[in-house]
Amino acid sequence: MKFGTTLQFKAALLATAVSGVCAQAATAEEKSLTVALYGGNWGDAFVSCVAQPFTRATGVKVVTEIGTSTTTLAKLQQQRAKPGIDVAWMDGGISELAEQAGVLDALDPNAIPHLADVVPQGLYRAGEHVFAVSSGYYSLGLTYNTHEITQPPTSWDDLWKPAYAGAVTLPSPANSAGVPFLFFLAQVRGIDSADLSPLLEHLAKLDTSSYYDSSGAASNAFQSGEAIIGAHFNVGAWDLIDKGLPIGFVVPKEGAWATDARLHLIKGAPNKAAGQRFIDTALTREASACLAEKLYLGPAVKGVQVAPAVAAKLPWGTRGSLADLRMLDWGTINARRAAVTDEWNRKVAR
Repeated sequence: MKFGTTLQFKAALLATAVSGVCAQAATAEEKSLTVALYGGNWGDAFVSCVAQPFTRATGVKVVTEIGTSTTTLAKLQQQRAKPGIDVAWMDGGISELAEQAGVLDALDPNAIPHLADVVPQGLYRAGEHVFAVSSGYYSLGLTYNTHEITQPPTSWDDLWKPAYAGAVTLPSPANSAGVPFLFFLAQVRGIDSADLSPLLEHLAKLDTSSYYDSSGAASNAFQSGEAIIGAHFNVGAWDLIDKGLPIGFVVPKEGAWATDARLHLIKGAPNKAAGQRFIDTALTREASACLAEKLYLGPAVKGVQVAPAVAAKLPWGTRGSLADLRMLDWGTINARRAAVTDEWNRKVAR
C-alpha cells in the first residue's frame, strides 16, 4: 500500500470511528427524556406511575430534574435559548406564568390522543392552543398533630390560638401555594383582596415555627414535631398519616383552597416526540388511578375508578366532585404576585 493510500485509509478509519461515536451519542440522546418534577413522595409517585411505564413501553430513559414549580420556571427562562428540559410538571398559577414567559409548546391532540379523555376544566388554553394539562387536583387544608391536638381544629382562625404559638407552619410566597393562600385567607376573613394589608398585619401577629418553600419541608416540620398545626396539602398530610404518624387532616368550615399539578411540553425541547408520548402516558386511566392511589390526587381524566378508601382521601371526598373545589382566579393573583410577595417580605417574614 502506498504512503498516500495508507494515510487515506487511516483517515477513513478515523472518520468511521468518529461517525460511530456521534451516532452513539445521538442514539443516547434520543433514548433519554428530561422531566422536571417535584421532590419527595410527589416525585416518587410521578416516576412510579408515569415514568416507569413510559420507559417500559418506549425504552426511553427518564432523567428527572427535581425542583419546585417556581424553581423549574426559573430554569426554563434561563434555558430559553437551549432548553435542557423536555417536559415539566408545574402547579396552577406558575403554569400561567410559564405560558406568559413563552417557554411552553402547544399540546397537539394528534400527538397526544389521551387529551381527549381529560375533563374540559383540565385543559388550559391560550387562544386556540392548549398549553397545559392537569394530571390531578389537590387541596390545602388544616393539618395537625393528633397527639398534641386531641380536638380536631374546625376553622382557619384556630391557627391563632395561643396554645399553638411557635408551632404553626404556612406556605411562603416561594411555594406555588403561598400567594394564592393569602388571597384565599382574605376571602375567608372578608378582606378586600385589592388591599391585603389588614391580612398581612394579622399574619404578622401569628407566632409561626416556619414558612415552608416546599411540600417536603412542610412534611418534615410535622414529622420532627417543629410544627403541630398548619396549612398543608392533602397529598403530604395523607402520606404522613399512611406512614403511621400521629397526623390529622381536615377541611375547615370555611373551605379549602385547591389547584392542580399540570404537565407541560417545553418549547424547543430536544426530544419533543418522546415528550409528547410521555404526556400521553400520564393521561391514561391507569396512570391517573395510580396517582390517585399514591398521592390522592383528584383525577382530571374521565372514567377513573379508585377504591373507596382512596376516594375518601381525594380533595373532594367520597361523594364530591371537581365542582366542589374552591379555585381562585390566576389572572388576578399573577398580576399582583410580585407586589404581594414584596409586601409579605416587609410585613410578615422574619
